[in-house]
Amino acid sequence: MPRLVIAAAHSGSGKTTVASLLCLALRARGLRVQPFKLGPDYLDPTHLTRAAGRDARNLDSFLLPRERLSALFARAAAPADVSVLEGVMGLYDGRDPLSDEHSTADLAGLLGAPVVLVIDAGGMARTAAAVAAGLRDFAPLTVPPVRVAGVILNRVGGERHAELCEAALAQVGLPVLGFVPRDERLHLPARHLGLLSAEQASWDAADALHAARFLRLDALLAAAQAPALPLPPPTPVPAGERVRIGVAHDEAFHFSYPDALDELRAQGADLVPFSPLRDAGLPPGLGGLLLPGGYPEAHAAELEANAAMRAAVRAFAASGRPVIGECGGLMYLGHSLETPERTFEMCGVTPDRTRMAPRLTLGYRDAHALQGTPLAPAGAALRGHEFHHSVLTHAPTHPAYCWQAPDGTPVHEGYARGNVLASYLHLHLGADPALARRLVEQCRDLGSP
Repeated sequence: MPRLVIAAAHSGSGKTTVASLLCLALRARGLRVQPFKLGPDYLDPTHLTRAAGRDARNLDSFLLPRERLSALFARAAAPADVSVLEGVMGLYDGRDPLSDEHSTADLAGLLGAPVVLVIDAGGMARTAAAVAAGLRDFAPLTVPPVRVAGVILNRVGGERHAELCEAALAQVGLPVLGFVPRDERLHLPARHLGLLSAEQASWDAADALHAARFLRLDALLAAAQAPALPLPPPTPVPAGERVRIGVAHDEAFHFSYPDALDELRAQGADLVPFSPLRDAGLPPGLGGLLLPGGYPEAHAAELEANAAMRAAVRAFAASGRPVIGECGGLMYLGHSLETPERTFEMCGVTPDRTRMAPRLTLGYRDAHALQGTPLAPAGAALRGHEFHHSVLTHAPTHPAYCWQAPDGTPVHEGYARGNVLASYLHLHLGADPALARRLVEQCRDLGSP
């Protein structure tokens, strides 16, 4: 299982650009490339997916138990010739400034993956060696220690600039494994929840391959050699008939983890995509409904205009079959969504009213379920993360979860009543098979109309 972690000193160094170019160049060589994104991000993986031609998988050591994370990595990496893992934030940045826990370094150690440092060389030469050596020499403080295999220089002014940086890096014993020239055509624009998705902002393939010509693929593949990891046993085939679960998927709703969808399939679900933007109604024969996160605020007018779909979702929820709305799905299931332009009518499945806020709510959460839901029984401990620019205009009426704020204040969040669960909390259904199993079983027990 050859593998490389693409890491950097800080966000904005160009990890997504370099990792995507590397996937594209290796794929152009005829290799099967499996991309991964470390952390909970939904948007960077779209660029990796497009470049590699295979679904990028998220590996998050907070959301996923460590053994489960290793198993999911091994299962996806085994059929590939090489895996490219894009890191998150800076190499050693995790949840706590005094610990590497949940950092890129932590995952690299867990997976025994060599690390390639992306150094933003714009405006520096010899200092690039100081930055890279500092990252490498901090590595022995981690458990297990990180192995830095070399450096890719990003935003390089030209071949002479690359030569100066390489000479300095040779003094500290770090090989240069390639460089990427400064090129505005490779810039990935951002929006309020991070980078635009690959569907919204993509490169010209010829331009990208031209930019990737300075990556030293033979040296990178040699650096990627690492010990094999044990493959997990096959998932047992569940008893009972398979059940159809509708999954919203379009420009407004697309924040889903591939491993979570795979777990639903493994537990007996046939996932049926539909578009709340364009479809006039729900697919037939559904036993449950899943509305993931996304950008409903950017498509609020179209969602409101599709009154037939909103009515179909209301009728489905009234039938008693499970309905899950996560973040953007919560907004859509609610009564209304207020943007700076105006207030838009949503499905009215829940009484929640949401409005866009100037500040981003972001962070990991250790939560417990206040009552039984289609995903978990009352009292269940759950891990998730929040990532949204909207807020409720009122206190939760039937909160689903509770967790503690940093000051110890209890936070009640979400909506859970009967068969409906709506929450800002992003869960990873691949973290614990019991979550997906419970949802599938409830969908099967209640049956389709």
